[in-house]
Parts: sequence; C-alpha cells; structure tokens
Amino acid sequence: MGKLVLTSFVTLDGVHQAPGGPQEDTRDGFEQGGWTVPYADEDFGRFVNEVFERVGAFLLGRRTYDIFAAYWPKVTDPDDPIAAPLNALPKYVASSTLTDPDWAGTTVIGGDLAKEVADLKERTDGELQVHGSGALARSLLALGLIDTVHLLTFPVVLGAGRRLFAEGTVPTAFRHTGGRITAAGVSIQTYDLAGRPEYGSYELPENA
Repeated sequence: MGKLVLTSFVTLDGVHQAPGGPQEDTRDGFEQGGWTVPYADEDFGRFVNEVFERVGAFLLGRRTYDIFAAYWPKVTDPDDPIAAPLNALPKYVASSTLTDPDWAGTTVIGGDLAKEVADLKERTDGELQVHGSGALARSLLALGLIDTVHLLTFPVVLGAGRRLFAEGTVPTAFRHTGGRITAAGVSIQTYDLAGRPEYGSYELPENA
C-alpha cells in the first residue's frame, strides 16, 4: 500500500498560486506568478529530486495537470529526474470535465473521490504524490486521505493570491517529522497527519 504525499509551495502569507511562472495561473487578476524561481538553488533541487525518487504514481487536480501536461512531455531526456517519472508513471486526474487526456499514462477519476483515492493508495507501490493541486489537496485533507505533507515556505510575502489552506479548510493537526532550510532561505518541513486539533487554555487555574 502506498502513502498519499502532498508537496506544496507557499509564501510566508500562505499563497500557493502560480509558483512556477507568470502565466501559470492568473485567476483573480494575479500578476505575481513565478515567485519561487529566485530561490531555486541546489538545496531546493536536491530535495525535489529526492521526492521524485520515491514516487509510484501521481494524483493531480485538473489545473495542475494541464500545466504539467503542457510542459513535461516535451522534456524527453530519460535521465531527467522529474520528467522521466512524470512521463513514465501512471497519472490520475481528479476532474469532472477532462474526458480525453493526451498525456500518455493518464487516467481520469471522478465520482466517489474517497473510494477511488483509497483504492489508488492500495494498489500503488511507492508514494501516490500530489503536487500543487490546491483544491484537490483540501478535499483530500477533509477526507483524511493525506498521510504526509511536504510544505515548502518561501521567504516572500505577496499580499494577494489564492491560499493553500483557505478559510473553510477542515481543521487538521500534524506531527512534525523532519525539516531543513535551503541556502536561499526556503523552509522545507515534513508533517504526518495526526488527526483533529486539540485545544487548551493558558489561563491560570482558579486556585493557583
């Protein structure tokens, strides 16, 4: 059985929209796409390569899938650590509108997301990886299907853009399992799902 692992890039103010380029996602008039690029140093690349070494299959939302499908099939180097697994391994797209995907190895899933993703985890050898795909990530989180989150926080504040954990996200607690800081200042932290949050108070007891 595979693990469902989410890797996501966010700014200090929680924005995850269009990390890779100006035209990646311009919804709501967003004009600051490509904000991760200045921080893509060797440390960052090393971590990304490590993630892709563990992948068994990909699970993507429709928008992220379209972005990937427009670029990665054109990278044909069999030794490319990202393109090679993306082009060769199974890709599953959660979509109610995609009907005839052109990217080889793509399967569209719909209907009962909880059941279909649970089945995918059962038959995946290695990690079932979600990259980007904010809306899908929130749905999977609400269903309790995500096992591990790699959250990469970049040292930049944008003040606008879509947040990964937007208002309405199901309250969720995590357990920190590892982390590092790149030379460019990107905080890479890994968390495992730990259930629902617990709450308390810092007020002193009445008899203290």
